[in-house]
Amino acid sequence: MTRARPRPVPAAVPLRGTLRAAARGRHARHVLAAALLSIAPLAGLPGVAPSDAAATETAPARSTAKPVQKPAPQSGQQAAQKPAQKPAQTSSQTSAPARSKAALPVTQAADYPARPEVRDFVRDMVERHGFDETALLATFGRTRTAETAIRLMQPAAPGFKRSWIAYRARFVEPVRIREGLRFWASNADAVRRASQRYGVPEEILVSIIGVETVYGRNTGDFRVMDALTTLSFDYPRRAAYFREELEQYLLLAREAGFDPLDWRGSFAGAVGLPQFMPASIRRHAVDFDGDGRIDLRGSATDAIGSVASFLANHGWQAGGPTHFAATVEDEIRARPAVEAGIPPRLVALELADLGITSPQEIPVGEKLSLIDLPNGDDTTHYVLGANNFWVVTRYNRSYFYAMAVIDLARALREAMPPAQARARE
Repeated sequence: MTRARPRPVPAAVPLRGTLRAAARGRHARHVLAAALLSIAPLAGLPGVAPSDAAATETAPARSTAKPVQKPAPQSGQQAAQKPAQKPAQTSSQTSAPARSKAALPVTQAADYPARPEVRDFVRDMVERHGFDETALLATFGRTRTAETAIRLMQPAAPGFKRSWIAYRARFVEPVRIREGLRFWASNADAVRRASQRYGVPEEILVSIIGVETVYGRNTGDFRVMDALTTLSFDYPRRAAYFREELEQYLLLAREAGFDPLDWRGSFAGAVGLPQFMPASIRRHAVDFDGDGRIDLRGSATDAIGSVASFLANHGWQAGGPTHFAATVEDEIRARPAVEAGIPPRLVALELADLGITSPQEIPVGEKLSLIDLPNGDDTTHYVLGANNFWVVTRYNRSYFYAMAVIDLARALREAMPPAQARARE
């Protein structure tokens, strides 16, 4: 850790209307989510292929109530048919925890089939993937605009100063540690098998699910079709990325045999305990409980295996470090290392030439990146990210996110009761 350097910083999201109300009490996390989404690179932005992104920055909590809706859709529209569901799980090893209530998404009726860009998208799906045009237009006819999703995706205005200390405190805290130990104990076999098969430490797997959804309690209450369609056609800044995810979601629905209007997730369309985007579900999710289907919403076992699969597919090195402590002599001199970004490219001798060292012993030839974790007007914290740090950022392209996952993982291991630790040996 060294002195803070002057740097431009983005500003907080104005708290007005719905966000002003959400800023009070138990809904404050959604306002902070909007700010964090606007200040950290989202998965799928340049430098990270959309197919490499598992989820976005922060998913809003899923509610047990129905979404708030504005005027009803036109009469004659089909009702969504629920697909066959997996039988309810009774074992704590496989079932997801109960979800908590949260702010409700606001939607309004929309005539998407009448829009030329939607009809072009449908024709493309017909030509490239063999979809039925009439049926797909009917699906869009039942889709509503998710106004809240647009609001939460808005970039912050100038003036907001990111704080690693504040961000970390949201995730490395007593509830996630306590519930993480319970989740770990209840799913011990699945966590152990996933770690052994994919080479990812057990605590990292548990931590990611804890950071994403508090172990399945906050998985989002937006209809995924509404969220992805809204962000594809009513949010130009990220339209290309979300249209790719919408395409993947429709393919997933056809392959798995469910109605696209049935699934619910985050305001960005991320799904289940691990908050996978549709492309990541199709590329990286696994049927880890062996029941013949992938269920990231209801099977903790599938979620655990899928997180491990994602990290392994992105290059996790078994037994490798995530990061090393960093000492920065002069922040201006070290700036080229910060601007080099990730993946890791610099070895210890190159970093030393920039006045960057570590009190820890670094293996010869280990490639590293200088990770800066700003604290507003206070001292910036630095670490040297190794390959496995970079892999965690493939899940979510945010230094804050990756470091929070790593710190929560360490806290979980340190807090593990001796009896639980012995049971793992």
